[in-house]
Order: sequence, then structure tokens, then C-alpha cells
Amino acid sequence: MVPFLRFVSSPSEWVVRHAPLIRGGGRVLDAACGTGRHARFLIQAGFQVEAVDRNVSALGFLPDAVRRQADLEGEPWPYSAGAFDGIVVTNYLHRPLFLHLFESLAVGGVLIYETFSEGNQLLGRPRNPDYLLKSGELLERVEGWLEVNAYEELCVFENSRAVVQRICAIKAKK
Repeated sequence: MVPFLRFVSSPSEWVVRHAPLIRGGGRVLDAACGTGRHARFLIQAGFQVEAVDRNVSALGFLPDAVRRQADLEGEPWPYSAGAFDGIVVTNYLHRPLFLHLFESLAVGGVLIYETFSEGNQLLGRPRNPDYLLKSGELLERVEGWLEVNAYEELCVFENSRAVVQRICAIKAKK
């Protein structure tokens, strides 16, 4: 392990718990990756990772081949159908991307998604309803696209208090 990697925050326990469902050594997208905490974890777990964000300045610890700068909200979706064995999204919500995420999963691919939900505005940021899932929304979004392996809607106390929804879902054979 490279010594300076220790300064990147720890991965979400939800991601750690469900990452073993992704095909070993498979290709994984860390979408809207922020500081790259999940990309780092997934690389160490043996996956082929692509970390994408509109600002990759915090990802200097990742090899160039792993980093991709792209505005997922303002540019066309940069990935093809079936490109990934796993997709991880945390602390990010842009509803128009759901279809792209589902289509970019290979058959048997795993979506691990965790973000803020209604009620979080009482505890901190984000407060804007555009960035807060409605109750049960993740379940509704994956319906007809993926099979739910696990789902939670709760208040977490990992780094700070937050109201979240999180889902692990698998793209079944058609």
C-alpha cells in the first residue's frame, strides 16, 4: 500500500459488505467517485476499476488508466451497454443517470448504491430535495431492471449522522 493512501477516508460499510458479490477481478465503475475512497478499496480487492468524476484532482493517488474526468450531468454518458461487472455510487444523486447505470451493467453485474434520503435535511447537507431520495425511491428505480439483493432505508452513524437509502441489486439474465 502506498503510504499517502491512508489519508483518503474509509469506504462505506455498505460497499465493503456487498463488493464480494461482484465477479472476482471484474470491471467496476466508481461513478461520481469524489475522493476515490471506493476506487481505492476496489482496486485493493482485486477489481479493474474506473473512477469517474467531473473533478479528478483528488485522485492523484490513482493510476492514470483508472481515472476519468467527465461531467456525468452535462455530457453524454461515456460508457457502453454491459461494460461493467459492478457499479458503485455513493453520496450522489442525479436521477437521469439511473437508466445509464442499469444499461451499463453486464448480465450478473451488481449495482451498489447508497445516498441521502428525505429526512437528511434535518441533520445536515444535502438539504435540497433534488438531491434527496423519496422514501422507497431506490426500490422503485430498480424495479423491472435489477433484482434486489439487499435494501435499507435508515439513519446511519458511520462518520456523521445521515438519513440514507442503499441498495445492492443484480442484473439478471434476460
